[in-house]
Amino acid sequence: MFKKRCTVSILTLLFILSIGLFSCKSKFEKLKASNDYSKKYQEGIKYYNKKDYSRALALFDDLVQRYRGRSEAEDLFYYYAFANYKLRDYTSAGYHFKNFADTYPNSARAEECRYMAAYCSYLESPNSTLDQTNTLQSIDKLQLFINLYPKSSRVAEASKLIQNLRDRLETKSYDNAKLYLTIGDYKSAVIAFKNSMRDFPDTKYSEEMEFLTIQAQYLYAKNSLETKQEERYQEAINAYSEFKEKYPSSQYLKQADALSHQCEAGIQNVKKYLANIDNEQKAYKKQLEQEKSRQQTDIKTP
Repeated sequence: MFKKRCTVSILTLLFILSIGLFSCKSKFEKLKASNDYSKKYQEGIKYYNKKDYSRALALFDDLVQRYRGRSEAEDLFYYYAFANYKLRDYTSAGYHFKNFADTYPNSARAEECRYMAAYCSYLESPNSTLDQTNTLQSIDKLQLFINLYPKSSRVAEASKLIQNLRDRLETKSYDNAKLYLTIGDYKSAVIAFKNSMRDFPDTKYSEEMEFLTIQAQYLYAKNSLETKQEERYQEAINAYSEFKEKYPSSQYLKQADALSHQCEAGIQNVKKYLANIDNEQKAYKKQLEQEKSRQQTDIKTP
């Protein structure tokens, strides 16, 4: 009997709760479908303050066009942008933050929204393995904020974000250069390493990339036509000399020494090879001249 009463009580409670939930949902849906825009605005702000950003945004969506030009529009557009941000729709949020700053340049919130527009772009910047077009755009937006508000308390953070993005570009450049080496495109690897160090002179990968440049140049020479090898081996030796002078205690120095010795051996081998080819060509040419002379002698003999 007791168990039966408990079961009935639980079912009754669940029924009451379900009715309550249904009523709340019904109330929101009725509000959203209504033409009481003032009520929508007030309730949208309430939902936002309660961190119910999905419902707040649903109501704001119905209001942004109708409130354009009205005194309440500034607050509405501000909350609208932040509702998108809180829901992690950074593309939409960035657009609306920028739109707010452009529409209300004299607002006390303009600086914040200009920064948030750039910050949303930063949040959407991909990792270093992907295309970095958006990263470059994010740097431009953050730099624009710094230029517009050089005395802002947010400048330090914006500068830090720019450095993070530049580090990402630096890593992308380094990875691309190493990829050329991995796939055996040694000429492109040499060029890419040099370009990366030129673009990022203070890169943390400098020592490794200068060593890899020697390696790539050695492999480029080794896989070249014999007539090109001596010059290309010499370029690797020159790179090694610069590396050794710059990094006398490098962890890569032992490997670099070995590559330099291989380049020197390669130069000696290719010189011998080309000398042999030259001697063979001279001997063959001499043989042809002798044969031609004999034929001319045979023709003159009666």
